[in-house]
Amino acid sequence: MTEVKTTPMRDVALWHPVVATRTRPDGTLLVWREDPLGPYPDRLSDRILHWADVRPDHPWMAERGPDGDWIKVTFRQLGDLMPRVGTAFLDHGLTVDKPLLILSGNGLDHAIAALSAQYVGVPSAAVAPAYSLVSTDYEKLRSIAAQITPGAVLVRDADLFAHAITAVFAPDIPVIAVTGSLPDRAVLSWADVIATPASDRAEAARQATGPDTVAKFMFTSGTTGSPKAVIQTQRMLCSNQQMVLDCYAFMRDEPPVFVDWAPWNHVASGSKVFNMALYNGGTFYIDAGKPTQEGMKETIRNLREVSPTWYFNVPAGYERLVTEMERDMALRDAFFRDVKMILYAGAGMAADTWARLEALSVAAIGRRVLLSTGLGSTETAPFAIFCTDPQDGPGNCGIPAQGVTMKLVPDGDKLEARFKGPNVTPGYWRDPVRSAEAFDEEGFYRMGDAMRFAVPGDAARGFVFDGRTAENFKLRTGTWVAVGALRAALVDALGGLVRDAVIAGEGRADLGALLVPYRPAVEALVDGGTEMDDATLFNHPTLIARLQSLLQAHAGRSTGSANRIMRALVLDTPLSFDKGEITDKGSVNQRAVLRHREATVDRLFTDAAIRGDGDTQA
Repeated sequence: MTEVKTTPMRDVALWHPVVATRTRPDGTLLVWREDPLGPYPDRLSDRILHWADVRPDHPWMAERGPDGDWIKVTFRQLGDLMPRVGTAFLDHGLTVDKPLLILSGNGLDHAIAALSAQYVGVPSAAVAPAYSLVSTDYEKLRSIAAQITPGAVLVRDADLFAHAITAVFAPDIPVIAVTGSLPDRAVLSWADVIATPASDRAEAARQATGPDTVAKFMFTSGTTGSPKAVIQTQRMLCSNQQMVLDCYAFMRDEPPVFVDWAPWNHVASGSKVFNMALYNGGTFYIDAGKPTQEGMKETIRNLREVSPTWYFNVPAGYERLVTEMERDMALRDAFFRDVKMILYAGAGMAADTWARLEALSVAAIGRRVLLSTGLGSTETAPFAIFCTDPQDGPGNCGIPAQGVTMKLVPDGDKLEARFKGPNVTPGYWRDPVRSAEAFDEEGFYRMGDAMRFAVPGDAARGFVFDGRTAENFKLRTGTWVAVGALRAALVDALGGLVRDAVIAGEGRADLGALLVPYRPAVEALVDGGTEMDDATLFNHPTLIARLQSLLQAHAGRSTGSANRIMRALVLDTPLSFDKGEITDKGSVNQRAVLRHREATVDRLFTDAAIRGDGDTQA
């Protein structure tokens, strides 16, 4: 990329790969790295067994036990467990057509089971625990089960998942559980599974695996319909980790340390971060926290004890973390002590959060830590483009990874991004129609995201996310609205009081926004806010007046109807996971919110509490 400017970065040597481009007569742009992707193994277990031999006593993964102490599993122990658990799976008839379905969340049992299944060529599929524990109709869980026809189901607590298992799975499907029982149904003990003697069949099955072997299935969020089973091959996982290592090259010099909460049913942590520890001989500390007000207490507890060398969170998590670090210097110093790189994803980061993170870094270690993002999807395993050049603010997703070609196709005034590389899925399991629809005539995966140059005409300076093409719409005048860019700009303009916004106005004369408030910031603004319920706090006159002023200022800076928000409402009821309005990572789905809150949208355009033209209504 480009020459680095001024401010020194923390302990990271930056390099500048050469970016090549070709523009076709129709305006299509191809972008790729000139340096080729390095070699990678045929299967992930090769890398695990390497570390079991080279670094046998190094902890691979750690999880807090009931007493609060860390339970650690070394690479030697993992190497011993995989053929034993794999033998048990083969004994119970698991195959690619009868894979392992994992219903419970992140945990040592989950990780060992998934890797043991891979070891013997059996795919696993981790699904959001909320499909079993929050959903009331189990519609998505039923769809998943029908798509992959599991040969066994794994849960940590059978009692907790009993209702969903009984409602969805036939009695002849084995259930493996760490604890608990099921009424009128036998449960296989996890203790018995891990005690299974390893067999020669397990090693023979491992040797039969290769680059095209299905390692696992990962499901799309299902916010626009039933979740789709995305095939994840060994080639995808291994090539993607080699791409990651090229980008985060400092991991070659020291075993990386991760403290990570993100759910393994999502590709960001379930494939990328999870496999980074395996590929690079590092340690993955399972963080049982979440980016919520209560959940961050556990994350903060863990970060006091374990200093990561590479850290990932979603913007909502960073918002809470920076607030805590600003009042707790010990936490700040522990977090920044060893970290070489900080990554955000899942949503756009507010400029205010970025600036506060950089200020904390300078206060703790005297310089900025590299703060970055990238872009990918479940179908790209997920690493596709990355940014490691220092930036002055959030937004730059960077350039294609080694071995990846990005194709930017003109779509109106947008450039639609498509990708090809060894990290791209061959398609959706048992769904040839949707698989064919996902690729263009040249075999490029259609991601559905729009991109724009960070610096016009200079591909080496990176690309900025320009919204989902499916989210963009026209006003009554025929003017296109770039929703993604407008959402990010509006959140920045509202001073940290909201963590996301949903843009409405398709077919109307002007634009409105449904605001997703950030409760800690609102509590700090409103006297006595900590004692108020959501409905009272989020409709408080102090908040409305402040948002009114900020929205007016934003409208005054706009350049036309396509980026001027004329009215807004604060959402005072939680977004629904079951309806697909929000994912378990906290990402807001624009279209799902609009679809399920039609009455609220109507009120937005008839009785908005906050107006961009200066008028305020009750």
